[in-house]
Amino acid sequence: MPIVVEIDVMLAKRKMSVGELADRVGITPANLAVLKNGRAKAVRFSTLAALCEALECQPGDLLRWEAEDGADA
Repeated sequence: MPIVVEIDVMLAKRKMSVGELADRVGITPANLAVLKNGRAKAVRFSTLAALCEALECQPGDLLRWEAEDGADA
């Protein structure tokens, strides 16, 4: 998938656990794991905003676009 989720990076920078982030955002640790591991098909803007608020970051710190193999540059 060309969108890479980098929540792990921000969790490490903030020295925060997945459970703590899930509590602050108001989602289950299981749903956060689905998002964190790149298996989510969608994310609500309200969830993205809550993640940014809890991690004190911008959406671009959590999501990154990466070209797929074989894509023309």
